[in-house]
Amino acid sequence: MHALGVDIGGTGIKAAPVDVATGKLLAERTKVDTPRPATPKAVAAVVTELAKSFSWSGPVGITFPGVVTDGTTRTAANVDPTWIGLDARTLLAEATGLHVSILNDADAAGMAEMAFGAGKGEAGTVVLLTFGTGIGSALFIDGVLVPNTEFGHIEIRGKDAEKRASGLARELHDLSWGKWAGHVDEYLKHMEALLSPALFIIGGGISKKSDKFVPLLTDIRARIVPAAMLNDAGIVGAAMHAHPEETGYKRGDGNETASA
Repeated sequence: MHALGVDIGGTGIKAAPVDVATGKLLAERTKVDTPRPATPKAVAAVVTELAKSFSWSGPVGITFPGVVTDGTTRTAANVDPTWIGLDARTLLAEATGLHVSILNDADAAGMAEMAFGAGKGEAGTVVLLTFGTGIGSALFIDGVLVPNTEFGHIEIRGKDAEKRASGLARELHDLSWGKWAGHVDEYLKHMEALLSPALFIIGGGISKKSDKFVPLLTDIRARIVPAAMLNDAGIVGAAMHAHPEETGYKRGDGNETASA
């Protein structure tokens, strides 16, 4: 079974058709810059154009960088605040004219990694963290997703953790890999104190450079591994969310499919 996966981020929007049984992209992914400002109307227009670029007529799974419950976007840390409280599932279904499902972006990446990547077969508590414009999080207990955790916003030194430890923070403050790894180490130590996971999976755009910083994360008891699917995980997880009956994934979060 196939679905189009669309991954909306604070910096870019990526899309590709996916075979949800294997987690493989069926075509080269397309990426465009996230509009500024990232209003619902502007983002919906980009998603519509991406679907058209693949001549897509089937189901579409879409990620969002914030809390999503019952198709409504509840937070919007790195996009326009007019998303807050919006029935985004209906908006995107009407804009594209397609069957649409929507979920948190890190939850989507985590689903893909647990099914096909670094978390496959892992029991116990697993935490996936995506380091990009912000810090996304996905929590799994014995393979079951606990949705919308948003651990990037826990407070460290009086600020959201992502203000110090996100990939964007490294760029803005021109941090060396060693200095930035120290910030990430501090953040992971807080996360470990809260959750005592067996495994941290490090994802997001920066995961393709994991060799530059993962070996420097030394203050953590849990295993730390880079995401196996790199920056495609969100696309794959979004597509999986559009076809839960084919993947065995039970959504359980109220984010069912809508159509125009």
